[in-house]
Amino acid sequence: MSANPRTIFKPAYSEAIISDDLADLTRIYQDSVNICQINRAIDPRVQAFIDELLQSAVDISVIENLAVNTFDFTGLLPAARRIEGYAAFCQDITHLTTLFCDLFDLKRVGLRLRTLDRPMCPKFHVDAVPCRLVSTYGGIGTEWLKDKEVKRMKPVLVRHDSKDDPSEIVHDSSFIHTMPTFSVGLLKGINWTGNELHGAVHRSPKLSADLPRRLLLTLDFA
Repeated sequence: MSANPRTIFKPAYSEAIISDDLADLTRIYQDSVNICQINRAIDPRVQAFIDELLQSAVDISVIENLAVNTFDFTGLLPAARRIEGYAAFCQDITHLTTLFCDLFDLKRVGLRLRTLDRPMCPKFHVDAVPCRLVSTYGGIGTEWLKDKEVKRMKPVLVRHDSKDDPSEIVHDSSFIHTMPTFSVGLLKGINWTGNELHGAVHRSPKLSADLPRRLLLTLDFA
């Protein structure tokens, strides 16, 4: 009697989609995808607004649980109303928020918009959310890892008290990717059904002398 054939188990990895077409955000619904990064050009008026905002002393910390159809986005940053390009900036935030809500059929969304002069989440981690949109309007973008490059068995992926040591998480530091400024990122979290073992691994970047501040937008299910 011959022996049973040997079964070889191969790990199943999620993939990252990088594109310049916003329509590709819909690919986040594919079971095999846990990150969508859409690179985009920005209105020069928005770029000018961000440049002046980050060079000013204005600190931004907006947290809103809002109904996208009734929220007045023109009142988002009253302290920055007089900066040229403010209206175009508000239009872009409105566009991304509406896009996120349409994509996931949401009537309400959790919006956070903050200036940062230090990393908010400096350690690689996964989010306990279904899916989060991140977009860095100014400064260095969010850093992330492809699923196949992650040491998934490490418990530090869901802890924030671990050492700040990328080698605990990633096989090689050269595998760390950075989202470009103004790109739109969708990061599938561990609360997305079926994605419990493949949450998108990411962290806040270290800031530099040339780019000492960030303006970060995040959108969440409300």
